[in-house]
Amino acid sequence: MHFAFGMVSVLIDLVVVVRAILLKDREPVARAAWVLLIIVLPGIGAVMYLFFGEPWVSRRFRRQSDGIYKDLLKCASSVARSDCVDALDGPFRNAFKTCEGISQWQTAPGNVARVAQDSDTAITMIVDDINQAQRTVHLSFYIWLTDNNGLRVVDAVCAAARRGVHCRVVTDAIGSRNFIRSKHWAAMRDAGASLCASLKVPFGLAFLTGHRVDLRNHRKIVVIDGQITYCGSQNCADPAFLVKKKYAPWVDIMIRYQGPIVWQAEVIFASDWSVETGEDLRDLIRQTDPKPIGGGFDAITTGTGPLSSKGAMSEIFVSAISAARHSIVVSTPYFAPDTTLLTALVGAGRRGVAVRMIFPHRNDSRAVGSISRAYYPELAEAGVQIFEYQGGLLHAKTLVADDEVGLVGSANMDRRSLDLNFENNVLFSSADLCRDVSAHQQRWLEASIEIKRDLITRRSVIREFGDNLLTMVAPLF
Repeated sequence: MHFAFGMVSVLIDLVVVVRAILLKDREPVARAAWVLLIIVLPGIGAVMYLFFGEPWVSRRFRRQSDGIYKDLLKCASSVARSDCVDALDGPFRNAFKTCEGISQWQTAPGNVARVAQDSDTAITMIVDDINQAQRTVHLSFYIWLTDNNGLRVVDAVCAAARRGVHCRVVTDAIGSRNFIRSKHWAAMRDAGASLCASLKVPFGLAFLTGHRVDLRNHRKIVVIDGQITYCGSQNCADPAFLVKKKYAPWVDIMIRYQGPIVWQAEVIFASDWSVETGEDLRDLIRQTDPKPIGGGFDAITTGTGPLSSKGAMSEIFVSAISAARHSIVVSTPYFAPDTTLLTALVGAGRRGVAVRMIFPHRNDSRAVGSISRAYYPELAEAGVQIFEYQGGLLHAKTLVADDEVGLVGSANMDRRSLDLNFENNVLFSSADLCRDVSAHQQRWLEASIEIKRDLITRRSVIREFGDNLLTMVAPLF
């Protein structure tokens, strides 16, 4: 009996190994990591692969999402595309072209922006805009807490809904699970707001028409009256972030935009909303018509996720990094890059670009923090300067290249953001906005310690073995 059970277990492991090797569009290092896990943890490794080994989305879910997105694009074609321009000339042209190919719309001119001074200021700005809303309030956050900032937004939504503004609120079913169960969620619904717990975990046969259980909606989107949008790293919470207060304060960045890219953010939100709720928002998109603002800059909003082409988010990072000629400053809390992204960063350092990367000194994910440090030697040997922020958990995801092009949004440089999470980011060409984002980056650098190259590259055999092992298993995280 035990022999027969053992043979069946071995057979299952073998089938899963073959599946992991045959899966299309997977990096060799990812294949090796999963095969190694299945061999080291027989039975358990196979079960883990079945749940977490592939960014699985059912055909039905994928077809529905694709159909809704295309319908929304058609509705907006005469409104939003007429004022758009061909991608910028110059070294960053391919970066904007990459975003255009993924989003299926063009770079938009005539945008203006304001960077919030800090997280509390960002919430104040959002609340002020909600209080002035006349038609619609659309909010999407991965995490929403019932703390001071979280409840300020709840109160503003309730007040807006009561005065007849159509409020639609999306929060991730896992990231905001406690909030969804709270009286404050019910209070928004009772006030007249429409609510959606995004990407609920499918159980039983629902799994066949749903998605992998840990695919998450990591987006941070605010759209007010189709005329104002916010994009950045901040969740709807205080910097104290009470659910993980030992790492506080959480340091984020949020940017308020006006101009044609507001329509792009509205389409991303509407697509998510319609897939989850079934509500038809085509008429809303037809009415969304933010005009270019004189003296504004060119920008493009891009939503990525498991429904995008393979490696879409990585391609955006890589295209911006590869175009840089003089300098790159990056902040990211979670760093577990794919081979293409790591190669782009290393290549930039080797060709003489001044690359500075800022990571948090203390990371709320011990595994990803360790994986991040395992990549330090390869980065340092290429000339990349590495800094660790000491003032809390630096959660902002920013990239500024050559002081003229920036990328700010929700995506980290880790496998979850690159392959699994639904993300939203804005790529912009503006020396003024780059200067404002760089001012934040400079403050973070001043609160950081530089990890010296000689300390990074001098490793014992044991440390080198450990680092190499961590980079091998990085695709699992």
